[in-house]
Amino acid sequence: MINRIRDIRAQKGWTLAQVAAACDPPTTAQTIGRLETGMRNLSLIWMNRIAAALQVEPEVLLRSESAEEPTITAVLTAKGVDAPHRQTDAVLPTAIAGDGALRVLAIEAAAGDYRSGDQVWLREWPLDNAAAILNRDVLAPLPGGRFAFGRLIGHADDRVSLLPPGSGQKQLDVSEPAWIAVAEMLVRKL
Repeated sequence: MINRIRDIRAQKGWTLAQVAAACDPPTTAQTIGRLETGMRNLSLIWMNRIAAALQVEPEVLLRSESAEEPTITAVLTAKGVDAPHRQTDAVLPTAIAGDGALRVLAIEAAAGDYRSGDQVWLREWPLDNAAAILNRDVLAPLPGGRFAFGRLIGHADDRVSLLPPGSGQKQLDVSEPAWIAVAEMLVRKL
């Protein structure tokens, strides 16, 4: 099995030292580097420690040698399109983003920046930490099996305020939602 620690670390913008410090208990950057490159075996204990530090599921760190994983083919830079400096796995943002459950909102009618056929992938977020996602698009359940979707513009202890996409929309106040989910990825067919 080949590990994807370096690819995930790079996509998160972390250094070896940051991953090492985030491990519980902390370790050295040299140890993380050796585990990344295969100079040291990635045991189940190390896999769990590094996955927790990177805030991903442990299985995301591994890739099968037989299954072809998508890789980054080209990089668009200010100078044009170039080949990547080295082969890098293309890891879905939803695989490396966080702990909350994933939810998907299918867009059937255009609204604001969203087009018909889009999918918005969202991750559940703790309501008590809603301040960290102000001005992000969120989904919240309403009574009777309905939902509210829009930009999070305010929150109180048990209430969130959303501004739906599109012009001329009125603010929605959702009291005591069972959960909220923040938009993490937009999937749009070209």
